[in-house]
Amino acid sequence: MAADSEPESEVFEITDFTTASEWERFISKVEEVLNDWKLIGNSLGRPLEKGIFTSGTWEEKSDEISFADFKFSVTHHYLVQESVDKEGKDEILEDAIPQSMQDLLCMNNDFPPRAHCLVRWYGLREFVVIAPAAHSDAVLSESKCNLLLSSVSIALGNTGCQVPLFVQIHHKWRRMYVGECQGPGIRTDFEMVHLRKVPNQYTHLSGLLDIFKSKIGCPLTPLPPVSIAIRFTYVLQDWQQYFWPQQPPDIDALVGGEVGGLEFGKLPFGACEDPISELHLATTWPHLTEGIIVDNDVYSDLDPIQAPHWSVRVRKADNPQCLLGDFVTEFFKICRRKESTDEILGRSTFEEEGRGDLLFFLKHNFKYLALFFWHILWIFIYFSYLELSWKKIADITHALSKLTEPTPVPIHKLSVSNMVHTAKKKIRKHRGLEESPLNNDVLNTILLFLFPDAASEKTLDGTTSIDNSNLPSESEDYNLYNQFKSAPSDSLTYKLALCLCMINFYHGGLKGVAHLWQEFVLEMRFRWENNFLIPGLTGGPPDLRCCLLHQKLQMLNCCIERKKARDEGKKTSDNITNTYPGDVGKAADLLGPDHRKDTDKEKGEVGKSWDSWSDSDEEFFECLSDTEELKGNGQESGKKGGPKEMVNLKPEGRLHQHGRLTLLHNGEPLYIPVTQEPAPMTEDLLEEQSEVLAKLGTSAEGAHLRARMQSACLLSDMESFKAANPGCILEDFVRWYSPRDYIEEEVIDEKGDVILKGELSARMKIPSNMWVEAWETAKPIPARRQRRLFDDTREAEKVLHYLAFQKPADLARHLLPCVIHAAVLKVKEEESLENISSVKKIIKQIISHSSKVLHFPNPEDKKLEEIIHQITNVEAIIARARSLKAKFGTEKCEQEEEKEDLERFVSCLLEQPEVLVTGAGRGHAGRIIHKLFVTAQRLTESSDEAAAMAPPEEELKRVGCPEERRHNPVSDFPAPAGRELILRTTVPRPAPYSKALPQRMYSVLTKEDFRLAGAFSSDTSFF
Repeated sequence: MAADSEPESEVFEITDFTTASEWERFISKVEEVLNDWKLIGNSLGRPLEKGIFTSGTWEEKSDEISFADFKFSVTHHYLVQESVDKEGKDEILEDAIPQSMQDLLCMNNDFPPRAHCLVRWYGLREFVVIAPAAHSDAVLSESKCNLLLSSVSIALGNTGCQVPLFVQIHHKWRRMYVGECQGPGIRTDFEMVHLRKVPNQYTHLSGLLDIFKSKIGCPLTPLPPVSIAIRFTYVLQDWQQYFWPQQPPDIDALVGGEVGGLEFGKLPFGACEDPISELHLATTWPHLTEGIIVDNDVYSDLDPIQAPHWSVRVRKADNPQCLLGDFVTEFFKICRRKESTDEILGRSTFEEEGRGDLLFFLKHNFKYLALFFWHILWIFIYFSYLELSWKKIADITHALSKLTEPTPVPIHKLSVSNMVHTAKKKIRKHRGLEESPLNNDVLNTILLFLFPDAASEKTLDGTTSIDNSNLPSESEDYNLYNQFKSAPSDSLTYKLALCLCMINFYHGGLKGVAHLWQEFVLEMRFRWENNFLIPGLTGGPPDLRCCLLHQKLQMLNCCIERKKARDEGKKTSDNITNTYPGDVGKAADLLGPDHRKDTDKEKGEVGKSWDSWSDSDEEFFECLSDTEELKGNGQESGKKGGPKEMVNLKPEGRLHQHGRLTLLHNGEPLYIPVTQEPAPMTEDLLEEQSEVLAKLGTSAEGAHLRARMQSACLLSDMESFKAANPGCILEDFVRWYSPRDYIEEEVIDEKGDVILKGELSARMKIPSNMWVEAWETAKPIPARRQRRLFDDTREAEKVLHYLAFQKPADLARHLLPCVIHAAVLKVKEEESLENISSVKKIIKQIISHSSKVLHFPNPEDKKLEEIIHQITNVEAIIARARSLKAKFGTEKCEQEEEKEDLERFVSCLLEQPEVLVTGAGRGHAGRIIHKLFVTAQRLTESSDEAAAMAPPEEELKRVGCPEERRHNPVSDFPAPAGRELILRTTVPRPAPYSKALPQRMYSVLTKEDFRLAGAFSSDTSFF
């Protein structure tokens, strides 16, 4: 076996020299890519229009190939254009040179402001580039460069592709390309020179012409004329004569009308530095021929003032500091903080002031209070045992409630000092006055801004009114809060967001925010305990279109309204009870006329809130003994008996009569009862309720329990209806509450008369129907004596607890939509003054993007940062517009036509990469630009201070004509920052009898860069 396995273990390797090498595979891959992109043959396009390189659409396609283990990326760049007709194309194909060679001579798109570098250097509309795939890789050796160039030449010859193919060599930052373009019997070689130091003989036109002529080596004498295009670029950096008007806000100023001044309720706007850093003036001579002008190392005819074409572009400052953007960004940073208010301000401070002296007292005297209430309970049991009259027990209970309930503190004036007295006292005690994050002046100013009713004289009854006379109209800007889920721009929540934003930026940062929020929570508790309505909130239930914090404040306001109405009802009830101790029911007679007038206005309504009920005995009881109450009114027997016995009950809680409807049982008029309003709910409460209901499952028992939980309001309305209509039945209630569930039909009775006969709908007759069960359970109790559907005391304490335990990060999350809302309104306001069309489009995009992001409960930080970045960009654009208007003096123009031209020119500078100056140096805008350069040049080069401070108008007059400028030692313009030249001609090459082909050379000279890019065509058939 071993002998047999030895031959098998030997491996024979045969080298096949006919297989393709790596170089051949690379050429094949290049050809495959060119075929896939259908770049074979001549593809003629339409003649290039002027400016099409900038205004047109450029597209590119990429693929990846490799030479051995070295990867290259192949990219096809092309201008999207309509192709010529096929018939015309067939006629031209035979004698036409490739499209790229024709583009070398086109003069319509010299010096494009925004294009690929090869487009600027050679004027090509289509080309392919092969470059190293990795950014760090480079083709450095000359042998590798030649190998790649040979590969390109072979691939073009094999495929018949007439699109120029370039190879990027050396490091990418040098932008060095060599390439080739082939046609039928012709070839164009693309060559390039890149130097750091410029030889002196090539800094002017005459030296570059010598290079161009020597390179093409034309055998003809004389040489055909050379077409020349020249552009000089001048840079203006010194704006000393135009100070940037935007000043940083004064930290100590609370109110100011200056630019950038601080005013609570208004966000600042503008850039703190000039957002325009440089102005580039390009002076162009587009069509010159050799011999017309002189430009050498001794003399030059190229005067920028005499240039036929001027174009301007502005360089924007990188990330200019913008006030509005900084405000919103700094506020957004709070969202990432982890500290609580207790940790920031100190726990003892919050405990003693957030809960007040009452909580402090309860905490340290709990044992004594428990013992006290234990004795009270035994006293109550003792009196019950002795069977004292209900009146005595009520008197004792009333006395005990007076002992346990906090007595209202008489306040002569609702002032800011009263609101923050307790808090400031504790803060001074624990931290010292000088260590307080907010001083008294700032805090009082903010509180007066948030609560303007605190400064107004009010009556002692504690009533406040909400002034809605200054509310903005229902415009698109006002309704933005619906899209952003923020709050109305005139609401307390919106104002609070702005104040916290400013406090965070100017007064104490995070500590200042925590301090103001603590004072705000104290103020909310103060208003709840003293029945003061919260200003800046619309009435009614919480608006679910707003942020959750705004809903919580609205909920607290609802609680204050209910508590205030109940307390006022108690006072009225006590006065009437003292006057008529034996007959409480006569209270309604005392208020009869006025009350009847009010109720007449409510006809047609289903029910009425107890808040608006003016009857003195319409008072809600938390936990009354229903048995005792029913005994006193004879309603216990009514419950046990049927409708006949209930007829004897005294009707209570009637609102008004319901038109023509009568009770089916006894024919008495049907009265609409006074009912309780449904409990208002915020979105988090609705979520909790829906989660609880969902957890009950889909079983029959779960569905039944879910229906019972949702029928609390229905049961309350049934009890009110029974109390208002003694002797009623379920059909009577359904006819009022749900008329569609009572079906009436015309039938003929025994006498032959047509009568209406009604019955309940099918769903009302289902066994174990919730309506039937609720009707059987309901007692005839008026709304004033029912357990409240909405427990304002409990809900208010829940809201106050929610507010007190909000961290600054949570608070910032709640209020960030309001801050973004305010920022968008500020941007729209500032844009309306400038009227920039591009900014209007961006603002619409911001609104659309924000409405999608902010409607989610917890938006991602990245998306919020994008919105803030967009707002900052818009602010910078508006600041640039104002900077350019200040520099070009648009407001100083006396003629309306010139002013409009300048404003249009400034608008174009913001939106376009380069703007042509109408009239060049002789136009209105050209004279202003000339003036800017003259002033900057005098300040830079003149040593005479008086000459440096001379007005620009006098300088222009003094150097206005060319003769005076020649004798003036100081030039109007600095040395050109960039010199660009394009030389073109058509000559036969390499022999006199060769085909005349286009030749082109581009030259650019800057302070630290010199580049020559040449395209030299030659005839490969007749050489």
